[in-house]
Amino acid sequence: MIADAPLFNDLAQGPAGGRAWWLTTADGVRIRMAHWPSQDQAAEKGSILLFPGRTEYIEKYGRIAAAFAARGHATVVIDWRGQGLTERPRLDRMVGYVKEFYSYQKDLAAVLAKLDELGLPKPSYLVSHSMGGCIALRSLLNGLQIKAAAFSAPMWGIQFAPGLGPIARLIAVVGAHLGMGLRYAPGTGPQTYVNATGFAGNMLTRDPETFGWLQSQAVSKPELTLGGPSLQWLNAALCECHALRTLAAPPLPAICFLGESERIVDPAAIHARMAHWSSATLTMVPEAEHEIMMEIPATRNRFLDATTALFATNP
Repeated sequence: MIADAPLFNDLAQGPAGGRAWWLTTADGVRIRMAHWPSQDQAAEKGSILLFPGRTEYIEKYGRIAAAFAARGHATVVIDWRGQGLTERPRLDRMVGYVKEFYSYQKDLAAVLAKLDELGLPKPSYLVSHSMGGCIALRSLLNGLQIKAAAFSAPMWGIQFAPGLGPIARLIAVVGAHLGMGLRYAPGTGPQTYVNATGFAGNMLTRDPETFGWLQSQAVSKPELTLGGPSLQWLNAALCECHALRTLAAPPLPAICFLGESERIVDPAAIHARMAHWSSATLTMVPEAEHEIMMEIPATRNRFLDATTALFATNP
């Protein structure tokens, strides 16, 4: 039996007809998945699998699902383990934790299996943001069958303040191996970013309306939010980024958007990957911050238009 899960569609502002389900992964973790249909299901152009970033949750992408629905695409979104409404560490549900990054592939496997059970078409395309881009690249290298992919500021490396990279890596490795993996990474804590930071100087978006909308979501449904990463998450993320760096790009049409003001993921890692991905293109967006899909309307629509154009040329 497939049990319905909550979907706060009034909060998400997603397309009509959205539903969410609880899923259980192969290792026994309960996660959440949602499906939003396209506006004209009879003329659907293919469904999109959307991979959120760290701290994110399904409802944050309701507006994006609405934009894709208007362009003829259904959207499937995942609450990764440890965030959104999925199972979290019992001692501190606000700490971002994963034992190893490969665990996220088990979340994806559960989603794909449930799409079969529900009789929904498997996604034709992939859209991902930040940490979701790291998970997406691994999925593609594992043979995920899709026709094209779009990346928003993918986490193929993590940006640290000058001189702090080696120290952060050492702390993450030592902390994880000494049983302190659930402790927050230095400089972070239990408060979610949009509540801890005002709009001025934030590293996510230049759009005050969108930032205010994210703050209102956090206040209305605090159970969806997440605080800083744990030492275990940081260690696992750094290990995965290093492992992916050694692997060739998948033979798949793709686009990648990156803001010129990016301060969260490592731009050098993205440039290095895209320089050797012959079937992919990189678009740099002047002045844009980290969240391309939550940026000012001109940037957001530029990404959405480029994404659906790519999908249209790969039917």
